[in-house]
Amino acid sequence: MDYQWLQTFIAAAETLNFRKAAERRLLSQPSVTVHIRLLEEHLNCRLFDRINNRVTLTDAGKLFYEEALHLLQSMEGTLQRMSAFTQGYRRKWTIAISPLMAETILPYCLRTFRERYSDVELTIRVEDSAHIEQLVESGDVHLGISALDATLKGLESIRIYDDPVVFIAPNDRYDEESGPPVDVRATLQQNDLLTHHHPVYWDPLLVTLSKHVPGVRTMKVTQAHIAKRFIQEGIGISFLPHSIVRRELLEGRLMRPHFDLFELPTVSTFLIVKNIGDLEEAFIQEVSSYYFG
Repeated sequence: MDYQWLQTFIAAAETLNFRKAAERRLLSQPSVTVHIRLLEEHLNCRLFDRINNRVTLTDAGKLFYEEALHLLQSMEGTLQRMSAFTQGYRRKWTIAISPLMAETILPYCLRTFRERYSDVELTIRVEDSAHIEQLVESGDVHLGISALDATLKGLESIRIYDDPVVFIAPNDRYDEESGPPVDVRATLQQNDLLTHHHPVYWDPLLVTLSKHVPGVRTMKVTQAHIAKRFIQEGIGISFLPHSIVRRELLEGRLMRPHFDLFELPTVSTFLIVKNIGDLEEAFIQEVSSYYFG
């Protein structure tokens, strides 16, 4: 049975139109007709009824449609596994990581992990922290790095880092010694506050902030890397975990004014696993070395 016949049959079964099936498959319509005829001959049954230029699935066609989907998925999975094998991969491993962590933890850890486990076909899924726990629990991913602690039974949650939240503003082109002191209250009153790019601290922080600086204008920006870029472009100010802005502060692309209106929170990073094997153990070590040396 030809792989192309299956693809053409599925397209025709889903569109019930040979012309549309041809467009989907980037084939000529006669080629679609030939594929279907050859498949019907191979199966020794009629898959479609053609009455008054209308195409419908026969009972055999309806049955074979489900079988064809399974066959195609199985064949594609086999091709992917063989491709991975020829590239030297012997195992597959998937990590889910929140966007907040992806640009800080991930590059460093991946570099050393890939050097150590070159036989592993690694898949990275960037997911919201709220979804990562469920992905680990269901087995869709082997390990998750999240801003949220796990709550489901059967999962192990390892707190790998506590991160102070800091007040971040655009660089004012002065260095810390020669520049005038920044009036934090005025800065908050004169700029949009970019919020909700972290799942934990924003709601309580805004309540506390409103007691000290009433009337602060806010703008929701749900991705931390976008919030950082907006601040660099002078679009607003924000409160961000220090690890997220460490490089930008060192390079002078952002500024951290002294904030003394109230004590800012600390947030944690959690590594979530269901089963700890050799790969999970190795990755935990890499993440720990990133934070603790």
